[in-house]
Amino acid sequence: MLSEPRAGRLAAWGNALLAGLVSPDDAVLAIVGEDAVHRVEGLPGESAPVGLTLALGRLRTLGVTGLRLALPAPGHPLGLSGPPEFNARALDAEQAVVCYGAAFGLVPEVYEAGPEGDVHVEVVWHVLPVREAPPADVPSLGEAERELAEALREATEVLTRLDVAGSGPVAEAAIDAYRARAERGREVLAPGYPSRAVRVLELAQRVGTLIVVATESGHGGAVSASEMGARREALRPVERTARRAQVAAYNSVVEERERGVR
Repeated sequence: MLSEPRAGRLAAWGNALLAGLVSPDDAVLAIVGEDAVHRVEGLPGESAPVGLTLALGRLRTLGVTGLRLALPAPGHPLGLSGPPEFNARALDAEQAVVCYGAAFGLVPEVYEAGPEGDVHVEVVWHVLPVREAPPADVPSLGEAERELAEALREATEVLTRLDVAGSGPVAEAAIDAYRARAERGREVLAPGYPSRAVRVLELAQRVGTLIVVATESGHGGAVSASEMGARREALRPVERTARRAQVAAYNSVVEERERGVR
């Protein structure tokens, strides 16, 4: 929950590019981030993998006007619409991008190479057919914000009940990671996103921090394997809510366009 999914970066900056708010170079730079290179495989009309700039341009000519994020988990096909083959690939990767305006989806495959301390990451996005249907279980921004407020209270109550101290190196690292992202403020999403989407995403990250503290920290009263399992089970609905809100934030510009807000 704390790290930005690669599919989220592709959706956000791809949407900004499709809306004409950023240049292709700026969009690709933001999408690639700290990775070495991203390529796109299976693009109609291309027999070999191509770069992101060409791929995004080609998707536009194929009718794509927006990109949605999917963050599926076992038993929860969040943001997916089928078919089963695409859903299975997306579930295996735990993320995907679903095109709006044309029936395509993209699933990342990550490759790492190099010695420890000098590992470089390459990503191949596989283009696959998708079913043109509403994405599964994605709330509106308003719904997500209300649900998150309640989830934050629930997470805090669970931490208190389980006597989780919120200290120790793992918890401190999780909190530092959230603070580092929060300090970047409006850079969390690409240009063109409503301020409410940024607010919802930041709150989802905050809830994610509490989940990390509860499930990965060895401090507090619940320290046995069974008690650690109880933490995870108690916070499962909270984690689900945070993922739904994250998807709602990334997908907000497409949802607004679909409703005719813009």
